[in-house]
Amino acid sequence: MANHIFVLVAVMLMAGVFGGLVNYYMQSQYDPDTTSLPRSLVVGIGASFLVPVVLALVNSDLVAQSREDSTRFLIFTGFCLIAAIASRLVVTSVSDRILAEARAARQQADRVMHELYLVQNEVRPLIETETEEEREVEPEPLTPDEELDVTTGNVLKTLGNGRYIFRSLGGLCRETDTDEATMVKTLEIMVARNLAGRIMGKHGIRWHITDSGRKMLARMG
Repeated sequence: MANHIFVLVAVMLMAGVFGGLVNYYMQSQYDPDTTSLPRSLVVGIGASFLVPVVLALVNSDLVAQSREDSTRFLIFTGFCLIAAIASRLVVTSVSDRILAEARAARQQADRVMHELYLVQNEVRPLIETETEEEREVEPEPLTPDEELDVTTGNVLKTLGNGRYIFRSLGGLCRETDTDEATMVKTLEIMVARNLAGRIMGKHGIRWHITDSGRKMLARMG
């Protein structure tokens, strides 16, 4: 049994070396600068020693049968040699295919970019002629019904131009120099006219300007 294992190891080793040499000389014909003899030998020997593993995975008794049958032994030797030779061929074919696909993808991307550039040049004049230009619209003057009193105007400006979005009653009173009663009445009027809104937060009621309030503020100048 031990002698048979030693013979198999010797066969796999010699088949790996021979297959590595075949790979080395085959590769050196196409790309001698990147061909390495040690690397070819290592790849060939490694592929040869994987043959028993592959045979075990496919439930083959070739290794055991080679002990008694010389023809099976020759078949095993042939498998090792094929694996050693094909290892570099498979790696080379895969790398060449990947490079070819990458080259084709690059060419296709360049072609698409060129076509896109041509289409863009053709469409640009149409876009420029059919695009509506932005025109400045002068704010409409306030009607008598929309005019605000001084206090309401000051509060609206404070809500729209202040540091905070949600304002407290005390902060509005301090910035507009207005007493609390007048401020509460003014804010109620602004809420009724949809110029301001109020929300209830964890710190109490807070006031903020609405979209209508911002439009009114813009019309006030």
